[in-house]
Amino acid sequence: MNLIDELKWRGMLHDMTPGTEEQLAKELTAGYVGFDPTADSLHIGNFVPIMLLVHLQRAGHKPVVLVGGATGMVGDPSGKTAERQLLDLETIHHNLECQKKQLEMFLDFDCGENSAEVVNNYDWFKEFTFLDFIRDVGKHITVNYMMAKDSVKKRLEDGMSFTEFTYQLVQGYDFLHLYSEKNVKLQMGGSDQWGNITTGTELIRKKVSGEAFALTAPLITKADGSKFGKSEGGNIWLDPEKTSPYKFYQYWINASDEDAANYIRIFTLMSRNEIESVLAQHAENPGARHLQKTLAADITVRVHGEAGLENALAASGILFGKATRESLAKLSADDLLSVFDGLPQGSISRAQLEGDGLDIIEALAGATNFLPSNGEARRALKENSIQVNKEKVGANKRISTNDLINDRFVVLQRGKKNYFLLTVD
Repeated sequence: MNLIDELKWRGMLHDMTPGTEEQLAKELTAGYVGFDPTADSLHIGNFVPIMLLVHLQRAGHKPVVLVGGATGMVGDPSGKTAERQLLDLETIHHNLECQKKQLEMFLDFDCGENSAEVVNNYDWFKEFTFLDFIRDVGKHITVNYMMAKDSVKKRLEDGMSFTEFTYQLVQGYDFLHLYSEKNVKLQMGGSDQWGNITTGTELIRKKVSGEAFALTAPLITKADGSKFGKSEGGNIWLDPEKTSPYKFYQYWINASDEDAANYIRIFTLMSRNEIESVLAQHAENPGARHLQKTLAADITVRVHGEAGLENALAASGILFGKATRESLAKLSADDLLSVFDGLPQGSISRAQLEGDGLDIIEALAGATNFLPSNGEARRALKENSIQVNKEKVGANKRISTNDLINDRFVVLQRGKKNYFLLTVD
């Protein structure tokens, strides 16, 4: 299947310039996507342009990743309602290096003539003077043309700086430079980038009489109207230090049936037949959430590896499955804290566990307030409904340092759904 057909059935094609499909059929074509280094990690909002590059490479073409060392200093107005805070050069370079490492998880940088390549537009802008830019670039694009772009029109009422107004010229020049120096003939991105991308094709046509092409994917919207890629804690990052594998996995597992059916086409590399099989199996028993589990496992493995998925499943098992003391012991401190984010927690001193340890009733009520009273704690123990680190305990249990998970935590539980994370300082 060619690239365009692949993108169409996956729901990843929004628009393209005339001749794009013919160009891709004619020869190996280099195509690029730009990423702005606004953070030291990519997030799942960047996943669609990443997948565009992945499919481009799988179709036998050459993916070029442009990291915006220069454009990151300007700020893309597309989809923004206010001016973005500008970053200093040191921060931008740090962010770029972090993003490069993440992109290597998805693209092959050593596979012959269609190996992926990373370029940084700071390399060609750092010596470009302002006068040279307005003479060599600015004179080819009219103000009328720039004003007609949606990214500009939507900001006219509230105003936008000259810095952001000129962004489309800077991005347009990127395309011209890559076209001239590396024979890059295609730029891809989200549909909100159409105006910036076509400024590049126009600049190539006017300045060097060349023909270049544009292709965009739809912006993802969730069925309930909320923003894709966001949780209560903000962005869902690819960096496990910013978003734990558990939280990453939970984002996908909690997707609605409608959203998950969309996501599995866009974010996995499963074939059409495989996806249709998953959807059919899910339809037979939606309550089993086979679709969401398949989606979450596939994406978590690709971002965090098999170990990341195992940790995510183990962490999920604490609250939603059959976890054991052994599976708890495998979790990192960050994973445990992620699982218990928003759930009852408390702390005691390490001294309270020394000697004979802490009496279970004191641990449940007096020291933690997990249960409202000593009497309630005794009743729960009599009902055999108390667990310490997923193991049933009786009234004679005393908690000691031997019970600590990661030498710091104790997981208390009453019944199936009431949890308390005890931290030992």
